[in-house]
Amino acid sequence: MKFRLPVILLSASFLLCIPGSHLSHAQEHKPYLPSAYPDRLTLGWQESPATSQSVNWRTDSTVTNAVGAIAEADPSPEVATKATTVAATTQQIRLDGTTKSYHTVHFKGLKPATKYNYRVGNGTEWTEWFQFTTASTGPVPFSFIYFGDAQNDIRSLWSRAIRGAYSTMPKAALMIHAGDLITTSNADWQWGEWFEAGGWINGMVPTLATPGNHEYFKDDDDQRKVSRHWRPSFVLPENGPEKLRETAYYLDYQGTRFVMLDSQAALLDSTVLDQQADWLVKVLSSNPNRWTIVTHHHPIYSTKSGRDNPEWRAKMEPIYKKYGVDLVLQGHDHTYGRGLNMPLGKSRKYPDGPVYVVSVSGPKMYDIGLQDWMDRAASNTQLYQIVSIDGGKLSYQSFTVTGDVYDSFELTKNAKGQNQLTDRSPALKAERLDLPAEYLKRFKPEQLEEYNRKYKEYKARKSQ
Repeated sequence: MKFRLPVILLSASFLLCIPGSHLSHAQEHKPYLPSAYPDRLTLGWQESPATSQSVNWRTDSTVTNAVGAIAEADPSPEVATKATTVAATTQQIRLDGTTKSYHTVHFKGLKPATKYNYRVGNGTEWTEWFQFTTASTGPVPFSFIYFGDAQNDIRSLWSRAIRGAYSTMPKAALMIHAGDLITTSNADWQWGEWFEAGGWINGMVPTLATPGNHEYFKDDDDQRKVSRHWRPSFVLPENGPEKLRETAYYLDYQGTRFVMLDSQAALLDSTVLDQQADWLVKVLSSNPNRWTIVTHHHPIYSTKSGRDNPEWRAKMEPIYKKYGVDLVLQGHDHTYGRGLNMPLGKSRKYPDGPVYVVSVSGPKMYDIGLQDWMDRAASNTQLYQIVSIDGGKLSYQSFTVTGDVYDSFELTKNAKGQNQLTDRSPALKAERLDLPAEYLKRFKPEQLEEYNRKYKEYKARKSQ
């Protein structure tokens, strides 16, 4: 269960001193002030997705009697008369000079594979009626959406990523966010933009998110902590390590185990790294599911030389290989890369470990390094990914925000749990590998020469 957070009273002058607060920036943007009407609605889970659904939302501090209403979906307009009302829990937080109420309702005892209508409010001011469908109890086919970093220009440019993804797969079972949803951890206006960009989609498709480095800030006790918006804003499983509640966790959905890891907390504290690794071994060693998908922010293998996370890789990759992780979804590097940790020249048809993906959904772009592990790459391109699982087959597609298929592969798992990889990308359009304009302007001649050298090596390897 979510616990009630204490009211946090922070002065404006104090906020200006906290890294990640940027109160002055908030004054330059839409304030996203709460009212008695619910906003920032998100679906999530803390129990079985087959028999429960949780909802989070925000109001102003006047709302203390928050409730949810739910009924099996019915095409008639008489939804309200058939709905059951469920009490919500409320917590209040003061940030940017305003007290907000955050509410959570847990709908329990639901029927598997059943569509429901729901709304939330205070009994007078309500949201519209939303719909969701509970999971099946067995390994029924489903699809989900995966996003790399949103981070910057969220309302103006990231919005087309989440809206395009929903348009491509409106029946997605869930959405995964691999960290850096925003760029300034406690900036309310940035969280406001993130929720506005997703809008009602967040109320229809459940969210699984893990924090990145930009969700962390240094508090007045000189400790790095996850954003004050994180736990109030999302409702996520609480089955992870005690210190990482709702930032590291797992969820089983129709024959697939999703594991979300908090790489930022691990890289800040080696004891947290060890604890998280020990927890991961327990989660994977007792995994009854056919497929295993892991998500975290910092890549095991980066898409650029000079950006590396060796302690994270040394601890986690042996666990991934030992326990048969199939797919690792990551962010952080603001470029696109998909590939395997296998020696060059060796067939990629039968992976001896997971397929690694690094992606970016927002407009902040870095220069790409074209590393040896990468089999498909992209530079200066906003993307979203659709993954579909059907029995022994996992199908992956990456789309540009303009709707073109950019990358595609399939994993087929045999009775022994071994995967065969079929790469569909050679039949797609040429890779987008031009550097962002800002890098072309600021790169020194030797940097451009190094990029061109790596580019030629990469293209030569791909042509073999």
